[in-house]
Amino acid sequence: MTAAAAARFHLLHQSAFTKSSAILSILPHSASPFFTSAASSNNSSLRCANPHLRKFSSTPIRSTLETSATNSEPSQSIVGDLLDYLNESWTQFHATAEAKRQLVAAGFCPLDENEEWELKPGGRYFFTRNMSSLVAFAIGKKFSVGNGFHVIAAHTDSPCLKLKPKSASFKSGYLMVNVQTYGGGLWHTWFDRDLSVAGRVIVRDHDGSFSHKLVKIKRPLLRVPTLAIHLNRDVNTDGFKPNLETHLIPLLATETDNLSPDLDEKSSSSPSEDSHHQLLIQILSDELGCHVRDIASIELNICDTQPSCLGGANNEFVFSGRLDNLASSFCALRALVDTCVSPEDLENEHKIRMIALFDNEEVGSDSYQGAGAPTMFEAMRRISANLGHQTVCECSFARAIRNSFLVSADMAHGVHPNFMDKHEENHRPVLQKGLVIKHNANQRYATSGVTGFLFREVAKIHNLPVQEFVVRNDMGCGSTIGPILASGVGIRTVDCGIAQLSMHSVREICGKEDVDIAYRHFKAFYRTFSSIDKKLKVDF
Repeated sequence: MTAAAAARFHLLHQSAFTKSSAILSILPHSASPFFTSAASSNNSSLRCANPHLRKFSSTPIRSTLETSATNSEPSQSIVGDLLDYLNESWTQFHATAEAKRQLVAAGFCPLDENEEWELKPGGRYFFTRNMSSLVAFAIGKKFSVGNGFHVIAAHTDSPCLKLKPKSASFKSGYLMVNVQTYGGGLWHTWFDRDLSVAGRVIVRDHDGSFSHKLVKIKRPLLRVPTLAIHLNRDVNTDGFKPNLETHLIPLLATETDNLSPDLDEKSSSSPSEDSHHQLLIQILSDELGCHVRDIASIELNICDTQPSCLGGANNEFVFSGRLDNLASSFCALRALVDTCVSPEDLENEHKIRMIALFDNEEVGSDSYQGAGAPTMFEAMRRISANLGHQTVCECSFARAIRNSFLVSADMAHGVHPNFMDKHEENHRPVLQKGLVIKHNANQRYATSGVTGFLFREVAKIHNLPVQEFVVRNDMGCGSTIGPILASGVGIRTVDCGIAQLSMHSVREICGKEDVDIAYRHFKAFYRTFSSIDKKLKVDF
């Protein structure tokens, strides 16, 4: 039974059936009565098209708790599904592909940015870019051009190590893999971890065309060993200060002269022979079921193989890599899907509900697939023009932007119990206490007095807790995609996130309850923001 499956089982039965759970916990995932496959029941054609699709239940998990807002419907816990998503999404490519799969399973129609779009009110659609960013939207049946968009934006990338274009290295009888650092990671946490590779591969097909394939080697393949304390006596007093170019190089294997003749023959015609170790390329080809010579290009991340799971004495924490920012991405994804389950959900909607999941936030967003590109706003213009059955004039599109609202969702800094002085004394977000609204007078976050108020009003109506955060004046402040998108065309924006510890570590921590609170807050935003927004007049 997988760690995610065990976590989901615990969520369903933490308050009862202790003896039964002990028996059922040994059952395989497919044998458990609590795991149904949406793909097998509702999407057989999708499964047949790709026999490697992982089974996933798109049916929300119902807990015994009632919502704090109205008690009109049972609360839904998505924590078990989040663990599945995290374990599937080792890279930004896998995160996007898994989001795409879930959207298709939920009835969203895929679009191609290179083709004409045919949209209609009540329709649900999505498209991907570079298979590392995604935009999905649901059109209200009462939408008219100029009504605007309600958007939740997040990002799919996380700090990691990436293979260099020429990664093969030989040192002291070892096969080593040269890497480059991506983003601002806590790189010392990557030492002595069971690592592997995942990403995408361009494969040459028999007809001379090329295919884009995702790959993930689940077994431990690499390791960055630390230096023994006997050879570094001062490490505990002077600190661990590795040189990122010379010390942060994963070990792949011991060098051998007895290379398999079959491996040597297969690798001799590979375009990657001089750039990457033959052994690594062979492992990739075995995983993909193709010849070594057909691997034309690779783009791989180094990934930690330890599964995401629940932890803590009461299983109250989520222990995982990539929480920043896949936790936000998944909460946004599920909130959109679950507020558009039936046609009635969009019957009285005048706006367009949207999510935008971008790549490359950790390195500034200035890329084809990042928030710095006009991807989201181009989509908004295309949607408006398509539904208006004509070219949308600047004034109508400008009205749509003025009537829109963006929630920039990115993980927040929870107060560290051992380093409380790193937080401003009146702004110390804690785990399990709800979404954190982020403020910065120097516009590192896009929250204003107005946007923060509106987002808090959503929480107030639904009795959801919120927290506030500002950084100390004597410390630097990070940033998000919020200011980038807000300044792009002038869309009202609030920055928020789930409080977490160990941000940018190979292994991060957040509160289980906060995941469900964020999910409920995002759903409430889609369903009630319009009614709140119309009550406030600022510029008139």
